[in-house]
Amino acid sequence: MRHLILSGAAVSLLLVGATTHAQAQEQHEVEMHWVSKKGVERSIGTVALEEREDGLLLTPDLSGIIPGIYGFHVHQNASCEPGENDDGETIAAGKAGGHYDPKNTGSHEGPYGEGHRGDLPVLTVNEDGKAMHPVLAPRLSLDDMQGRSLMIHAEGDTYSNEPKDGGGGPRKACGVVELTSS
Repeated sequence: MRHLILSGAAVSLLLVGATTHAQAQEQHEVEMHWVSKKGVERSIGTVALEEREDGLLLTPDLSGIIPGIYGFHVHQNASCEPGENDDGETIAAGKAGGHYDPKNTGSHEGPYGEGHRGDLPVLTVNEDGKAMHPVLAPRLSLDDMQGRSLMIHAEGDTYSNEPKDGGGGPRKACGVVELTSS
């Protein structure tokens, strides 16, 4: 009987270890940086990405941001470098491209809508200048994130096509998603 108890305990420890290892493999951190027309600037923290049954959980650990609500998106390319817009003007993180839109919907309908998949729930920054509230992107997975970037815009998001691109405004912070296996 004693042998069975020890075996049961050993199995439990193995299962906990395997679960912890699997969870560690599915959580990835994206370092976020201020961006400008001149390039990528200092870090403001990280956003953890975690695969879940109900979608992709993004947990920010960011600081030094003016309190408020900000547009938060997945952009097409894995770059935060400046680039030109359609008018030939250099913009911050322009090489990140547009919002992630694998089906070319061209429509901004929010994280729960039928439009592109780059819309995330808004990023909320508290009175201390910190963003720590997790958001869920139900239509995204870690597979969608490889080769993309995360973007924080200067303004909120209307999740519509008006004003242009949901009204998020200029790109203020960006992080390149680099998924690595453990």
